[in-house]
Amino acid sequence: MGTLPGTKHQKVAGGVSTTWVSVLCLSCFLLGVFVVNRIWSIPELVEVNGEASSVEGIQRKHSKVSMKCEKKETSVRAGDILSQVSLTHDVIMTLDKTISNLEMQLAAARAAKASNQGESPIDVKSGTDLLKDRPKVFFVMGIITAFSSRKRRDSIRETWMPQGDKLIKIEKEKGIVMRFVIGHSATPGGVLDGAIDAEDEQNHDFLRLNHVEGYHELSSKIQIFFSTALSIWDADFYVKLDDDVHVNLGLVGSTLARHRSKPRVYIGCMKSGPVLAKRGVKYHEPEYWKFGEEGNKYFRHATGQLYAISKDLATYISVNRCLLGFVVHWS
Repeated sequence: MGTLPGTKHQKVAGGVSTTWVSVLCLSCFLLGVFVVNRIWSIPELVEVNGEASSVEGIQRKHSKVSMKCEKKETSVRAGDILSQVSLTHDVIMTLDKTISNLEMQLAAARAAKASNQGESPIDVKSGTDLLKDRPKVFFVMGIITAFSSRKRRDSIRETWMPQGDKLIKIEKEKGIVMRFVIGHSATPGGVLDGAIDAEDEQNHDFLRLNHVEGYHELSSKIQIFFSTALSIWDADFYVKLDDDVHVNLGLVGSTLARHRSKPRVYIGCMKSGPVLAKRGVKYHEPEYWKFGEEGNKYFRHATGQLYAISKDLATYISVNRCLLGFVVHWS
């Protein structure tokens, strides 16, 4: 069969039109261009993303390093502050101990001067020598007693207070000193003083004070006890106890031991109460006006039948005894 005259399409051998061949070639060319562009664009994107990731990684790394440096600098500054605080605390404690030692030397010198009045200069010891001669003990317990309290003293001796060799043994092994504390009568050398001398000769458990006994002089008596005990024994604690109280000696020792390393310690009871300005009533305060208007209260003060103070407080009382005021002592 032949072709019609005027037909534009021509066929090549095999029956494929040249137009379709051209279209096919153009399509292959466009497809190749598209594929090539697509392949080249992906590495660029990956490379850009890689560069961005590396930049972000560097920034994060730099941020971490900066944070570590800041934390390190902060910890260094905190360490410097703590070391300075610790150093300041050590300096304060050293100064405090130095002041306490000077106060104790002053107290010992005053006690030596008071106890050696009337003796020859050869027999008088200096305060420093007296301080060195004091035995080191755990605590000194002063049992405040009176001339009329013989039965109370015997009750204590028969129950919790060691006697004879046992009393000496507990002083040497445990550092626990116990004494009945009493002064002298208004007429020294009288019957009352003779009875106490005979009792002390039998039991050897008294601490005699340079003090005139009297109910209204109890505050002064306790101050003198602390000063006298401080001049005789170098103790960690000084304990005041009334003679109508029975105690567990082991419990007292364990309680004091827990506070042994603390300065200026008071262990006992703090109380206050109304100032009685009316005359004729029990516990009348002659100097009530010092506490303000009528109906006012005493400031908080150490009282009670049993309490203990550390060596620093006992030293303060001894040094400033003449300056300290007196309040009514309530047992």
